[in-house]
Amino acid sequence: MTEKFSRYDTADYLKTEEDIALYLDACLEEDPGDGSLIRTALGSIARAKGMSQLARDTGISREGLYRALSAEGNPEFSTVMKVIRALGVKLHADIAHAS
Repeated sequence: MTEKFSRYDTADYLKTEEDIALYLDACLEEDPGDGSLIRTALGSIARAKGMSQLARDTGISREGLYRALSAEGNPEFSTVMKVIRALGVKLHADIAHAS
């Protein structure tokens, strides 16, 4: 008997608004400074909420969103802000303490 494995997708585990907010907050905290983790997080959240609806809400094509939020993507800041607003999440600033 062989075991079957499915590919892990974070989007499958983002069920509630709280899940989404906590996930994005953790990714903002842990991003290495190049935005890669934030892009990945926004892509996962977008898939969890529905990429087609997000495309309508942002005025950006689905293909454009997939491209911008991919690991190789490099979205403009305005695109990131459109996505964040359309997803219904907020960013906030806090004082960074030196470690």
